[in-house]
Amino acid sequence: MSSHSVESYLAARTALISEERSIRRDFRELQFATEEELQADQIVRSIKLEEAKTVWAADHPDIPNVFPGMAYLSARNLITKTKIFELISKMPKGALLHSHLDAMVSASVVLKYALEEPAIHVKIPNRLTKASLASTPPAFRGLKPSEYSDEVCLTSNLYNPGTWVQIKRARENFSDQLGGPEGFDAWVIDSLTILPGEAYEKYDSMSKIWEKFQNTFNIIGGFTRFYPLKKKYFKEFLLSSIEDGISFVETRLVFFRGYLVDADGEESVGYSELLTAFRKIIQEVKDEMANQGRPDAFFGCRIIYTTLRFVSCEELDWYIDDCIKLKQEFPDLIAGFDLVGSENDLKPLIYYIEPLLRCKSRVEELGLDLPFIFHAGETFGDGSEADNNLYDAILLGTKRIGHGFSLIKHPKLIQMCKERGIALEVCPISNEILRLTSSVCNHPLASMINQDVPVALCSDDPSVFGNMGLSFDFFQVLMGSDLNGLLTLRMLARQSLEHSTLSNIEKEKALASWGKQWAIFVRSVVDGSIFA
Repeated sequence: MSSHSVESYLAARTALISEERSIRRDFRELQFATEEELQADQIVRSIKLEEAKTVWAADHPDIPNVFPGMAYLSARNLITKTKIFELISKMPKGALLHSHLDAMVSASVVLKYALEEPAIHVKIPNRLTKASLASTPPAFRGLKPSEYSDEVCLTSNLYNPGTWVQIKRARENFSDQLGGPEGFDAWVIDSLTILPGEAYEKYDSMSKIWEKFQNTFNIIGGFTRFYPLKKKYFKEFLLSSIEDGISFVETRLVFFRGYLVDADGEESVGYSELLTAFRKIIQEVKDEMANQGRPDAFFGCRIIYTTLRFVSCEELDWYIDDCIKLKQEFPDLIAGFDLVGSENDLKPLIYYIEPLLRCKSRVEELGLDLPFIFHAGETFGDGSEADNNLYDAILLGTKRIGHGFSLIKHPKLIQMCKERGIALEVCPISNEILRLTSSVCNHPLASMINQDVPVALCSDDPSVFGNMGLSFDFFQVLMGSDLNGLLTLRMLARQSLEHSTLSNIEKEKALASWGKQWAIFVRSVVDGSIFA
């Protein structure tokens, strides 16, 4: 008789699976879970299994290749109808650590704000027709009264391309053949977002989708560099984040040498004035939450000072000096420094090594808490310049890594991230739409969790991708793996606060506040009131 019995084989198999999964941090945390959390986790897993049949295995003739964790833009309408999404939308999510401020308020809200501002005008480079509408981007700007024109319509045969038209007038007089005012709204909103057909068909390469992506920022800049709108925009960003269960935010703001445009169309508002306004708005929102009896709902917001990867080394010296001055003036508001833009097309970190090393030395001499928080490895390259940014980010002492998509190929760097507590700001929906991966199921996030690399889940540019808040990203992560459950989401939410730039005392308070909200949430899952 052979000694290789089925029973002994199955016992060895069970032991191996258990040992391998014990490496995952979320599985190790099972020992710290309360009975109520374990109950809630099982409820969530049961709903996942049920919706795998009723939603994701059902026939959807208009949606190609349906499966849990599928391409986000194709799945979005299905996602919003699920019980899992309803549940996640009410979950306390901790901190949002990777976001770009100019892409944090939905395009429809931004347009609504713009229509309230008489100074904001729009122009186009050529006449609009049904054939040219989709390929003709609008440009926006706040003008001085002396620059106003008598033009009232973008779509008239008499319109002179390049002439500014007051935005409300342009909307009211938009051609009926192009949809009238509603057609104007759709045209503007589409220019600020990436649509499913664009992401999965029209822009069929990384360079093409990045061009569309960058164009959305070029267009919205006409709105967000208008100071009166910027203040409304910032408050809306904070309030909408809170409503999605986000209690602390670190957002990246691109700084320029110029000034923002004031209500009279003058370029007169400096960044010191802007940050003073931001600080006041943050306090207003805190006070509003306290007055509503929800003091735990919002713990604050900080700004990561960013500039673009195409500046020269001399220009970077200027921006670093500006960042240090603003850090000294707003120590509670400036969180760190970063360089942004396509890593595959623009300059690598090593190009800037001299000014970056000078920055490190100066920050240390001044005793400032001003870490680098670098984008790095937002690429599927292996040994490319963009991939090599990971080496420089870590050697330069980055506090966190934005994206870190290619980190999975670097065992030594993974080890260093674990030893140094360098968290990844992982943005799964962004990575999928910008063609780094075909779905969250193929995303290296699962490998990072399996190897115990700290991770903060982030949304990146939700107004462009339509993943407002963090609920959609949490949904995709939950559905993209059979192993991920409610305790995985708990771990990701808590790690986001643990790896924020808050001081240790502030972190303790934020984690305690989040813990209270989490306990209430778990109870509502167990007693079913979350679906009431």
